[in-house]
Amino acid sequence: MDNSGGSSGGHRFRRIPRQSSTQLRLEPLLDENLEQWPHLNEIVQCYRADWVKDENKYGHYESVSPPSFQTQIFEGPDTDIETETRLASARRGKAEDATDDDTPSTSGRQHTDALDVSKHFGQSPLPAYEPAFDWENERSMIFGQRIPETPMAHYGSSLKISVKVLSLSFQAGLVEPFYGTICLYNRERREKLSEDFYFRVLPTEMQDGKISCEPRGIFYLDAPSASVCLLIQLERPATEESGVTPSVYSRKEPVHLSEREKQKLQVWSRIMPYRESFAWAIVPLFDNSIGAASGGSASPSSPLAASVSGSSSHEGVFEPIAKITLDGKLGYSGGSSIVVEISNLNKVKESYTEESLQDPKRKVHKPVKGVLRLEIEKHQTSHAELDNISESGSVTNDSIDPGDHVTDLTLTKYPSNGSDEPQTSNSKWNFSDGKEVSGNGSNAADFNADDFQAFDFRTTIRNEPFLQLFHCLYVYPSSVSLSRKRNLFIRVELRKDDADVRRQSLEAMYPREPGVSLQKWAHTQIAVGARVACYHDEIKVSLPAIWTPLHHLLFTFFHVDLQTKLEAPKPVVIGYASLPLSSHAQLRSEISLPIMKELVPHYLQDAGKERLDYLEDGKNAFKLRLRLCSSLYPINERIRDFFLEYDRHTLRTSPPWGSELLEAINSLKNVDSTALLQFLHPVLNMLLHLIGNGGETLQVAAFRAMVNILTRVQQESVDDAERNRFLVNYVDYAFDDFGGRQPPVYPGLSTVWGSLARSKAKGYRVGPVYDDVLAMAWFFLELIVKSMALEQTRLFYHSLPLGEDVPPMQLREGVLRCIIQLYDCLLTEVHERCKKGLSLAKRLNSSLAFLCYDLLSIIEPRQVFELVSLYLDKFSGVCQTVLHDCKLIFLQIICDHDLYVEMPGRDPSDRNYLSSVLIQELFLTWDHDDLSQRVKAARILVVLLCKHEFDARYQKPEDKLYIAQLYFPLIGQILDEMPVFYNLNAVEKREVLIVVLEIVRNLDDASLVKAWQQSIARTRLFFKLMEECQILFEHRKPADGMLLGASSRSPVGEGPASPKYSDRLSPAINNYLSEASRQEVRPQGTPENGYLWQRVNSQLSSPSQPYSLREALAQAQSSRIGASSQALRESLHPILRQKLELWEENLSAAVSLQVLEITEKFSAMAASHSIATDYGKLDCITAIIMSFFSRNQPITFWKALFPVFNRVFDIHGATLMARENDRFLKQVAFHLLRLAVFRNDSIRNKAVVGLQILVRSSFYFMQTARLRVMLTITLSELMSDVQVTQMKSDGTLEESGEARRLRKSLEDMADEDKSHSLIRECGIHENALSAIPERFSENRWSWSEVKSLSDSLLLALDASLEHALLGSVMTMDRYAAAESFYKLAMAFAPVPDLHIMWLLHLCDAHQEMQSWAEAAQCAVAVAGVVMQALVARNDGVWSKDHVAALRKICPVVSSEINPEASAAEVEGYGASKLTVDSAVKYLQLANKLFSQAELYHFCASILELVIPVYKSRRAYGQLAKCHTLLTNIYESILEQESSPIPFTDATYYRVGFYSDRFGKLDRKEYVYREPRDVRLGDIMEKLSHIYESRMDGNHTLRIIPESRQVKADELQPGVCYLQITAVDPVMEDEDLGSRRERIFSLSTGSVRARVFDRFLFDTPFTKNGKTQGGLEDQWKRRSVLQTEGSFPALVNRLLVIKSESLEFSPVENAIGMIETRTAALRNELEEPRSSEGDQLPRLQSLQRILQGSVAVQVNSGVLSVCTAFLSGEPATRLRSQELQQLIAALLEFMAVCKRAIRVHFRLIGEEDQEFHTQLVNGFQSLTAELSHYIPAILSEL
Repeated sequence: MDNSGGSSGGHRFRRIPRQSSTQLRLEPLLDENLEQWPHLNEIVQCYRADWVKDENKYGHYESVSPPSFQTQIFEGPDTDIETETRLASARRGKAEDATDDDTPSTSGRQHTDALDVSKHFGQSPLPAYEPAFDWENERSMIFGQRIPETPMAHYGSSLKISVKVLSLSFQAGLVEPFYGTICLYNRERREKLSEDFYFRVLPTEMQDGKISCEPRGIFYLDAPSASVCLLIQLERPATEESGVTPSVYSRKEPVHLSEREKQKLQVWSRIMPYRESFAWAIVPLFDNSIGAASGGSASPSSPLAASVSGSSSHEGVFEPIAKITLDGKLGYSGGSSIVVEISNLNKVKESYTEESLQDPKRKVHKPVKGVLRLEIEKHQTSHAELDNISESGSVTNDSIDPGDHVTDLTLTKYPSNGSDEPQTSNSKWNFSDGKEVSGNGSNAADFNADDFQAFDFRTTIRNEPFLQLFHCLYVYPSSVSLSRKRNLFIRVELRKDDADVRRQSLEAMYPREPGVSLQKWAHTQIAVGARVACYHDEIKVSLPAIWTPLHHLLFTFFHVDLQTKLEAPKPVVIGYASLPLSSHAQLRSEISLPIMKELVPHYLQDAGKERLDYLEDGKNAFKLRLRLCSSLYPINERIRDFFLEYDRHTLRTSPPWGSELLEAINSLKNVDSTALLQFLHPVLNMLLHLIGNGGETLQVAAFRAMVNILTRVQQESVDDAERNRFLVNYVDYAFDDFGGRQPPVYPGLSTVWGSLARSKAKGYRVGPVYDDVLAMAWFFLELIVKSMALEQTRLFYHSLPLGEDVPPMQLREGVLRCIIQLYDCLLTEVHERCKKGLSLAKRLNSSLAFLCYDLLSIIEPRQVFELVSLYLDKFSGVCQTVLHDCKLIFLQIICDHDLYVEMPGRDPSDRNYLSSVLIQELFLTWDHDDLSQRVKAARILVVLLCKHEFDARYQKPEDKLYIAQLYFPLIGQILDEMPVFYNLNAVEKREVLIVVLEIVRNLDDASLVKAWQQSIARTRLFFKLMEECQILFEHRKPADGMLLGASSRSPVGEGPASPKYSDRLSPAINNYLSEASRQEVRPQGTPENGYLWQRVNSQLSSPSQPYSLREALAQAQSSRIGASSQALRESLHPILRQKLELWEENLSAAVSLQVLEITEKFSAMAASHSIATDYGKLDCITAIIMSFFSRNQPITFWKALFPVFNRVFDIHGATLMARENDRFLKQVAFHLLRLAVFRNDSIRNKAVVGLQILVRSSFYFMQTARLRVMLTITLSELMSDVQVTQMKSDGTLEESGEARRLRKSLEDMADEDKSHSLIRECGIHENALSAIPERFSENRWSWSEVKSLSDSLLLALDASLEHALLGSVMTMDRYAAAESFYKLAMAFAPVPDLHIMWLLHLCDAHQEMQSWAEAAQCAVAVAGVVMQALVARNDGVWSKDHVAALRKICPVVSSEINPEASAAEVEGYGASKLTVDSAVKYLQLANKLFSQAELYHFCASILELVIPVYKSRRAYGQLAKCHTLLTNIYESILEQESSPIPFTDATYYRVGFYSDRFGKLDRKEYVYREPRDVRLGDIMEKLSHIYESRMDGNHTLRIIPESRQVKADELQPGVCYLQITAVDPVMEDEDLGSRRERIFSLSTGSVRARVFDRFLFDTPFTKNGKTQGGLEDQWKRRSVLQTEGSFPALVNRLLVIKSESLEFSPVENAIGMIETRTAALRNELEEPRSSEGDQLPRLQSLQRILQGSVAVQVNSGVLSVCTAFLSGEPATRLRSQELQQLIAALLEFMAVCKRAIRVHFRLIGEEDQEFHTQLVNGFQSLTAELSHYIPAILSEL
């Protein structure tokens, strides 16, 4: 593995050069021999040496860019988002934007590893699970995490202001040079905050070409405050006496200078070198309104809140001071440069003092009519820049290393909106290489070398370590009081001694002009004509490093005559004053001195003073102030003492016992904290020096003093961080282990500390210092480590070839032992204090972890492993929560090491020791009782894997493989102890599963196999994990989550801090989102930071309301108990919400694809039998495939699934199609059909291909019949899930889109032409269907079989649909209802269970309608199904003959015994219900129903089928019952037959439908079978009731009562016609051509089964067009109808499939009518009666017939025939044969009547005598009438 990102070569330490505003070269005064002053040497070294920063200390992490996520489309049955998006993108018209959904979007990582993607189906799930992974953020959450500090540049100065003088103009005109100073001034405290910045403005004619631009002055400020202002003072050459006075600049009239005035001024200004003060102005920098609180940038809502403003009127004291023209960009909260025009320059009248600056009445001042233009720019120095400075090098190391992690961060983490100015401490760094760190070009004006960095006076009083060398004195002469007026100025110089008056003074005065070296003296302004001369000058003096009592300042007072005589005016000395440094330099108060007239040698000494002559009687006439600014000379005496003793010790000049040094060291305790902090670095260095090479006593004293100082610094400084920033800065930057000039510190330090720790361990009293040592342990440990690392680097620095790593350092045995002992002692402390619950222990624990972390980079890792294992021994197993927490933190810190992945094992043969320890411990933790520990352990693992996943170093597949192998043992542990996994809650399970997926994803097959080789059970558990993945990461639409939301509080209270936005993503996302919504600004540094949201509304974002309104809402919602994650999501900004959904979708998709990939590998390996699994069922594959299908998956997944599905069935078809897997197949079939309903075409097409794959497998591996059964079953189950109908606007139902789509899919399945393109679209090889699997020779694929399968499914679909469409009229139209049940029963006939189920539904429906015969038929059909199955299985008592017998009753019972009935044994269906008992049960039901229908002859046949069962079972009791029943049945049959009124079991009607409103019924005729008491009127009423309800407003219903043929085309549109006619059933052997009228009871075979499938009805008609004619015109049409099937059937009506008709002429009609009556009488006479006594019924029927035949009043019948045919015209038309037949019939009729009357006479009793007489009379009169037509009749009778 390359460790390009590790500790790169010898560049572990980076030097950060130091420059300070006091020029880099030391002033000559300092360069005096420093060697004799070791402490000075130390201090100077401290400020001069480069900082040394350990690049590895805070980890170094370079991540690859996060993958881009595509929107995943999750389709529901009714959505087609895919097409919508495609259309939408097409509408946008950007071809390049159109997401081409057909190309699989596996474009995972955007980096070069094409390999990586090609072998995977989708992206890794990890990036989508942890989409906002931020390593910095994750590690900052570790307890005790070390936070890198930026090097302290200007800690306090958060603001930097640059001022540039643009121009000065007067109304009068600018002709002489003007000079000025600008400084920061605090108005309220009346103190100067910075040194003066000098500028000059020359008139154009005096400018020389050389100086191109005026320098800028740069000032530093802590915080904006209203009282901070710029104090500007202007000077001009001193006014010539009787020359042009300054008042010309403020006079009203005349405005301009005259030529003469101009000339005078110009000449004078050339000869006059001295200046006088001219005017002043104060410019407030900040608004009154903002207090110091809002630190400049705090309120972005007002970008210029803290900027220069013109009108801060101090209770009207100042007029509007400045007219400000803003040309900066106002939109920024940061740097804005502003041009200020200062027009109110106050003229200086007399000598003015500071008091007059405050003078409200302005008596003294008169405004100058002029304008000074300044450009003021504010530079915000955010921490970003501090980082930049510290991290990105400077001019000298001249490379802002682009790979530097921190630079990247600073570039991305902060909005680059122009606020970034490189913050450059007091140093002048030019980022000359053009890479502006701030990443913006808006105001990237580099600070020039000429820029004047004004020294910030507060540096000397801040509680902060001095970081730069400054050593100077500012002298402020304030006034000289003399008795007469003079033009006075003062010269200041620094002298070494007073021995020689003429001796040259030192070059120590800073010049006012830029770019000039130090001067020997400096001048003040001139005070013109003043008795009391006041001065406003600041004179800066460079001091010598060590000053003697003789170093002093000498002031010389000069008077100048301001008149031009012959030559330029000469100054005259008036007097002198002197000030020794050593006695006064530290004073801050005012000093007064007398003025000497003459200088004599040794004027400083008291002896010499007596000889001096003083002006003004020796009064102290000269007043001045001093300000000492030095980082060399401590004002504190104790520190000075310590320095002194240190020097004496170092130079060995002190007496050997050296107790003074000890005292000095001990007295450091009492130094006040400011002084201590200011000299912190040198003091620490010196103490370390003593610890490093002093004797034992000194070592201990120094160590204790150090502990004391550190503790004080930690406690007394402002920040409350765990690691004090001053100390961190010292360790991280300043500490350089003496630059290698002395032996390293760490051995001494660890020895002293170690011995202290051992004393404690032995139980000695070590005083309170020990606890302090523990509290400060981090500091010492980091020092020790840095010292080691520096030694390591120095050892190898020169010998290393470039770019190689520094080899690990071998520690000396003694030192190593010492460190191990120390570590051991500290561990014990952690262990013991933890139990007491002391927070110190946890901090110490982190420090120890960091010790190991750091040592890993320096010494041999195996030596560090000793420490780690020592730790784990002490904290072994599952310990108390506190201890366990410590252990986790420890591991977390160590495993965060940059080279963690590349660590060796403990033995050379082992793999990574750390990872194995980590896995062990984390797994233990998941079993820990404390839930929060579990959460933490899971989190640690995920973060680590994310870190590897995004690590730029480990992107090659082999690296990923190596990492996966490191973690692979974890999977083994989980599988070995699954209960541990099952005990986790959902959040932790997700964390663990993501890790498992990530590991498995990157494993090679050889390693992966190991997970599956051990045992079948274990392999099963592995796939259980995969199923859990599917369950836990399934994408639910937010709507689904509404219900779950309420329970979103997990048992582990994560506290209200992070509301739960998402269940499925990493917990870190919740924090990320609440942060993001809190800022309402797109958080930087996260993936795709494309947009910065503008503030929603400026009112909301005022500083007083830190959160946005949205955040407030979210807070309010999450505070309600169990706020739903839904509500929280709603509260998110739309863009955030969209991202959240995008991540969730991608996570779900990636997880599914990953599991699919694993499944495919598994399937391939199972083919070679190289793994342990149940090869009989392959339950792992089946379970996971079922899990895939049953979840909500994205389109990308469906695209990937079907090729795999095809391959799996290719390889394992035989196993998967076997009986054992019926349940699996059924589910697969169900889901394929479910997908076939989807609106999205691509999913639907894939389902079709899936079905084809199943069918293909069935051709080879099972009977297609069984597959048909399965598909039929699943289709029926699906029908209950899918909504097949939808409501139309008029309230009726119509077929729904789902049903249409399902039908289309089923058609496509058998469509040979389309199949190629579908298969191609699925990504499967085109001839996949016709390919022949292994071990088969011939191709069995057959489109015709597929077609028949598809047809039978379509049949079932249509039946179901029709049934559903009837939903609304079901209760009304019982006929249609029964028919739909019947259709369902027939459509599902392949599946006995379903067939039976629908038949039973039908049976119930019939019973409700009291159609007993039909209900009985259903029961028979059910029994038939069962019997067939039993006969087919040969396990019943029946044979094929029995089935045939049953079929005579119910023709539906099909003849061939189909094998499918037995094939139908699918789980939950099949043989279980097909038993003899159930058959008997249904036969008995049929028997009961038939007897209710009074069809007894059927009952007999049925009971005969039941009897064999009871016989075989010897159930004699049952047999007895059966025979009793039989007896009753036969008696009933007899009874029916002997009834005088012939028995009819039903009436039949033909019904024709004519109208398109009837739908499928239109123009069809049906025969209805109705109960026998239903008359024609009843059925008319019934049907019209049913169909009227279906009419809408445009249609009416009409019934055609007559039975003639209807010509449909001639009917009136808009009317629905029903034609209803009574019909008679036709016997099997009846002669339909007979002209007789049909009397039912005449049929001889009435015992035969009443099974009818033909019906007839007669219709009279005339051929002459009359509607009604006489008998002679009446023709008759006999229509015979053939029905589909026979009655009694399973339904109440059957379709007429054939209709024939015969016609009879009128005479045939007449003959037929007479013959019919004859036959009826003869039948009655000849019928044999069972017993003689039974006369009564016979008499009744005889009377009825006779009365109709011979009673005179009814003689119209026979007589009308005679009159019609035997008289007149018709008689001539008859053929003779017809005539003969007619006469014969009449004669026979009369003969039978005569016989009947005789029989009647025999039967009657008394009461019927009269009736008999009537009959006889009637007969006689009839005979008489007939004899007119047939004379022969008399002789016949």
